[in-house]
Amino acid sequence: MAPPPTLGMILKGYPRISETFISNEILRLEEQGMPVRIFSMRHPRENFTHASVQRIRARVDYLPTELLQEFPRLFMPTALLAVREPGRFRAALATAGRRFQRSRNLATVKHLLQAGYLVEHLLRHAPEVVHLHAHFAHSPTSVALFASLLSGLGFSFTAHAKDIYTANPEQLREKIRLASLVLTCTGYNRAYLQRIADAATPIHCVYHGIDLGLFNGPGQRPAPRPPYRILTVARLTAKKGIPTILAALARLREQGVDFRYTLIGDGDDRDRVMDRIFELGLQGHCRWPGVLPHERVIGEFARADLFVLGCTIAGNGDRDGIPNVLVESLAMGLPAVATRVSALPEIIHDNTTGLLVPPDDPAAMAEAMLRMLTDGELRRRAIRQGRELVAARFDNRRLIDRLAAIYRDSIPALACR
Repeated sequence: MAPPPTLGMILKGYPRISETFISNEILRLEEQGMPVRIFSMRHPRENFTHASVQRIRARVDYLPTELLQEFPRLFMPTALLAVREPGRFRAALATAGRRFQRSRNLATVKHLLQAGYLVEHLLRHAPEVVHLHAHFAHSPTSVALFASLLSGLGFSFTAHAKDIYTANPEQLREKIRLASLVLTCTGYNRAYLQRIADAATPIHCVYHGIDLGLFNGPGQRPAPRPPYRILTVARLTAKKGIPTILAALARLREQGVDFRYTLIGDGDDRDRVMDRIFELGLQGHCRWPGVLPHERVIGEFARADLFVLGCTIAGNGDRDGIPNVLVESLAMGLPAVATRVSALPEIIHDNTTGLLVPPDDPAAMAEAMLRMLTDGELRRRAIRQGRELVAARFDNRRLIDRLAAIYRDSIPALACR
C-alpha cells in the first residue's frame, strides 16, 4: 500500500531544546493522523532532548550544511537536477540571482544547492511528500522556496520573531508572495506581515501554546517570604534584556530586599551576562545552572516566587514574540513581570495577568518586581487570571488541531486520505 500524503517539514536544526513548540507541533500533527517527514539543515547542538521528542515517529534527514567543505555533496545532485529539469532549474536560478542581488549574501547559493540536494537526493524517492513547510522565515524558508521551484511542490512557512524583524522586507515580501500560506505565532507579527505583503497570500495567527498537562503548578502558592526566589528562563541574547533584570536586582539589593535569582539558559551573550553579574556584585545572589530539560525547569517554576523577563528590541531589530516560558510560568501559577515589547501584552495584561514595564528601565522593573512579591491581592489576581488566560488561549492541543485544519483546508493533497 502506498504511504499516505506527507507534510515535508524543513527545519534549521532538529531536535533543539529551545524549540519545543516545533517538536510539540510535529507530535500532535502525527497524533492527528498527519504524517510528517523532517528535513533538518543542522544536527542538534545539545546532547539531550525533551522526552516528547522520543515519541515522534517522523523520519529525519539532514542536509549538507557547509558550502565549501561539502560542496561536492551539494553540487552533484543539483547538477543532475538541472539536466533533468532544465526549465525548473532556470526559474530557481533566476530567483536566486534576484535574491542575491538584494542581499549580496553567499547563503543564497547554499540555500539553492541545499534545495537541489533535497529535491534530487531525497524528494525524488519520496513521492508521498506532497507539500513543504518551513519553520522560520529566514534560511529554512529560502530552502523551501527553491525546493518548491525545483520540484513543483507548494510551500508554506511559519514566521516567528528574529526571522521576521531582521529580514530584508523585500526578501520577506517575495517569500510571502510565492508561498501558498503563511503562519505566525502572534497577532503583532501577523499585523506586520500583512503590512509588508503585496499579495493575497493568507496569513494566519496561531499561538504556539503549551502542554497544559505538563505545566500544572501547585493549586495554592504560599505567600512569598524573604529571601524571595526570582526566576528567568531565557537564551542569553540581547533581545532578552538580561542586563535590565540584573540592574533591577541591584536596585532591590540596595533597598535591602533579600532574594535569590536563578537564570536558566545559555547563549552568545553568556560571558557578557556573567561579567555584568560580578560588576554589580550580585554573584552571591545569583545561580546559573545553564540549559535544563523540561522536568527540571518545571521544578524551578514550582519553587519560585516570581518570574521576570526583560525583553527589548535589539540593535538589529530582533525582538521576541510570546516566549513560551512566559506562557509556562502563568500556567504554573507563577506571577510574572515583563516588558511592554512586541506581543508580550497579548499574554501579560497589565495589573491583571501580570505587570508590564517599559523596556530598558531597571527602576520601573525593580518597582514592579517588589510590588508583585509583596502585594497579596495583586498576586492572587495574577495567578487566577493568568491561569484562566492560558487555559483559554494557549492550550497547544486545541491550537495544533486548528493548525492541522488550516493545513488540510489550504493544501488539498494533505486532505486526500
